Amino acid sequence: MQTAMTAELRHMNDLPGPRPWPLAGNLPQMRPLRIHQDVEAWSKQYGPLFTIRFGRTPIMVISDHELVSTVLRDRPDGFRRPAITAIISNEMGGRPGVFLAEGAAWRDQRRMVMAALAPHAVKAYFPSLVSVAQRLQKRWQQAACDGSVIDLAEDLKRYSVDIIAGLAFGTEVNTIDGGEDVIQRHMDVVLPAVARRSIALVPYWRYIKLPQDRHLDTSLAALNKSVDELIAAARARLAAEPARRERPANLLEAMICAADEGGSGVDDAVVAGNVTTMLLAGEDTTSNTLAWMLYLLQQNPAAMQKAREEVQRVAPNPRAFTIEQMDGLDYLDACAQEAMRLKPVAPFLPLEALRDTVVSDVQVPKGGLIWCVMRNDSVSDAHVPNAADFKPERWLQQGEQAISKHVSMPFGAGVRTCPGRYLALLEIKLASAMLLSSFTIHSIDTATGAAPEELMGFTMSPIGLQMRLRHY
Repeated sequence: MQTAMTAELRHMNDLPGPRPWPLAGNLPQMRPLRIHQDVEAWSKQYGPLFTIRFGRTPIMVISDHELVSTVLRDRPDGFRRPAITAIISNEMGGRPGVFLAEGAAWRDQRRMVMAALAPHAVKAYFPSLVSVAQRLQKRWQQAACDGSVIDLAEDLKRYSVDIIAGLAFGTEVNTIDGGEDVIQRHMDVVLPAVARRSIALVPYWRYIKLPQDRHLDTSLAALNKSVDELIAAARARLAAEPARRERPANLLEAMICAADEGGSGVDDAVVAGNVTTMLLAGEDTTSNTLAWMLYLLQQNPAAMQKAREEVQRVAPNPRAFTIEQMDGLDYLDACAQEAMRLKPVAPFLPLEALRDTVVSDVQVPKGGLIWCVMRNDSVSDAHVPNAADFKPERWLQQGEQAISKHVSMPFGAGVRTCPGRYLALLEIKLASAMLLSSFTIHSIDTATGAAPEELMGFTMSPIGLQMRLRHY
């Protein structure tokens, strides 16, 4: 971390910031579903370091990308996710996973998850990814024939769920064709509740249960039951076919094998937590990034044409897609990077200091809370030329023209960088290559034609995007 002479150090309470309300702090001034935009607006008003308050609790906001990078790279030893998130998750009956794990537990789980999500492991599953993309193609072909409107976010969520369920469990969920993913349905209740309770001023649910809390309890019980059944079924397969332990067929089997090794530090509760983590990290993040990217491409015809030409040159036939073709879609990869710069699905990252430390010239005490703004410098002309423009080419430039790698950090930074990065980008390229090689896009827009609003739930999603397609 950056240091300064003791006499020059400031304290979090010395920083500027919006005037808090008595007892409630700044929470009444923030919109829960637009909280990222409110803090971003304050960043422009108060600068790269300022303080907000949740109730009486001060939180230091950092919007300078170099400082954000420094803080992120000081994990897991210097900073962690706020303890309140883990407390709320445990209180709700959640299982531990690498997302919330810290210290030695995180290191044990990280090794297991990294091995399961390594490029060579994902490549072995590639044929199944292609089959899911072809299911989506068939669904969209029917929509094109019917002239019907496609709910873009919903269809892309189905696509991501089918891929993640197959990779995690080795199961054929097929929500694209109307099947139901029970686990995901319950997670759609659980995840917003964790986010909502983590910033609640009063933990009322500890004293009284509202209808939404009873609904949450039902979903949590059903979620845990479903995951336990999946683990039991996987253990039965491994017992019946011992050879599977040498080459596990999916993430769940790989994690069980790791848990059974002596000294792994992993048990079935951790396996269950990481199965759930795989789903929560892999669905909304990828589907929302893909939705934002397709919308931005449609708004920028020149970029759309370049992307289409690359797909037609490198990967023209969805039935014959190869992993090498996907790896060769450099411009499409740049489109994804540019979409994540402008529309990061994780526009902020809250952290908690594990020791007394200094950020820039500000003392942060052990237990002090930090709010990392991930979209400030990345959309500033001071750091990115013509920052408001969607220009994928900027990610292909070399040397002095290359964009700084720390300006946009959609997968985080340091050793806690998202382990699913390769899989996420592969999913994005696979679905967009299928779309661009098979259809003419008539429109991707909201019903009113206005720009889609940003909804901050567990991730930042576009509201109301609809797509109309035509066959070539």
